Amino acid sequence: MINGILAAEELLASRVAYTFRTYPKQITALIAAALLSAGTLAVASLGPDASDLPVQQVLEATAPQSFAEQSESLENFSFTLFRTDITRSSDTAEALLKRLGISDPAATAFVRGSSEARNALFARAGRTVTAEATQENQLKKLSARWIPDGDGGFKRFVIERTPVGFVALTERDTLTPGTRLASGTIRTSLFAATDDSRVPDAVASQLADIFAGDVDVRALRKGDRFAVVYETFEADGQALRSGRVLSAEFESGGKVHQAVWFQPPGQKGSYYRPNGDSLRKAYLSSPVEFSRVSSGFAMRMHPILNSWRQHNGIDFAAPTGTAVRSVGDGTVDFAGTQSGYGNIVIIKHRNNQQTAYAHLSRINVKAGESITQGQTIGAVGSTGWATGPHLHFEFRVNGEYQDPASIAQEGGAPITAAVRPAFERMAVGARTELAAAFSVVQASAD
Repeated sequence: MINGILAAEELLASRVAYTFRTYPKQITALIAAALLSAGTLAVASLGPDASDLPVQQVLEATAPQSFAEQSESLENFSFTLFRTDITRSSDTAEALLKRLGISDPAATAFVRGSSEARNALFARAGRTVTAEATQENQLKKLSARWIPDGDGGFKRFVIERTPVGFVALTERDTLTPGTRLASGTIRTSLFAATDDSRVPDAVASQLADIFAGDVDVRALRKGDRFAVVYETFEADGQALRSGRVLSAEFESGGKVHQAVWFQPPGQKGSYYRPNGDSLRKAYLSSPVEFSRVSSGFAMRMHPILNSWRQHNGIDFAAPTGTAVRSVGDGTVDFAGTQSGYGNIVIIKHRNNQQTAYAHLSRINVKAGESITQGQTIGAVGSTGWATGPHLHFEFRVNGEYQDPASIAQEGGAPITAAVRPAFERMAVGARTELAAAFSVVQASAD
């Protein structure tokens, strides 16, 4: 009996939610009309009759401003303009300030002549620069923020106009951690949708890895949806870096898949389904982010030897220098050069399994080193027998080649009873945040 009542309640809630999603504007209008009517009735029934209210007449003398006074007030009125842009590799002082709307020869000359300004603004493309200007487009203040390599904080560079001219200052400060919600609808691909939703590439790649066993992100259909909550690290309110995905949801093919990051005290964290099952895989689905498969595990015409041969791995096409990551935990068995493989790293995993990463342009690890899943071990290149930059990736079991596409098996244990209450509290909060993220994309679509 109780189960029947609960099922009926869930059905009713589902139909109400569907109605709100399908006809949000109409329902909002009806509710507004009802509230307006109710408010009118309340005023009519509780307030006194307007004809019985006392009437008061207030007279106040005013002196009109002359045209000259009005003109002087307008002339003395000032405001500040704010503009933001991203530095480009081809930027000069003139080009950057022009994009920022600055027309100020003195400011341009200062930037051009200051080595500190040139290093801060033009040493690396992609830095966000904000300018504050007068209504005459004269520079008042210019600021840039970025994260130095290998530094946990950020740098702030500021140019400011003073009564004696421009001054420049470079400061160090700490990043402020935060979280962001985002959601989107698939039209062509996951990565196109995350770009539209201004989700960083690193977060999109995490989504693909987290749901690798449940959702094939290469086969998503138009209308599929995602929502994600992820960490950010901000400088003066500007997000400079993204961090870990904290929770995520995919609605694909009529099925809903959810993931929650949870780290028990004193233990390694991982992703779990809301019921507590682990989503961690023994191996990631790809050793290279944002790449395409250029050659699979099959017989093929060898591009250099010009003969039919078994291709014992998968090739991932990517630009030279693209980071290559280990697909699983293990120990480096070999790191060096091997004939046709060129620069290669071989990692030994459990159960006599190995993964190999060949044609690397550089190697970041050494033999005997312990490796964690997702750790960068080198970069894509074209060393050895390669006609162009790509990663040749192999999976071996007891020395025998296996299809790498078949290795993404389950690898994590479910939530234990001891930490389940804490996990369930976190999971409830995560579902609330994901629902909020979906409501944002639904409202913008309407």
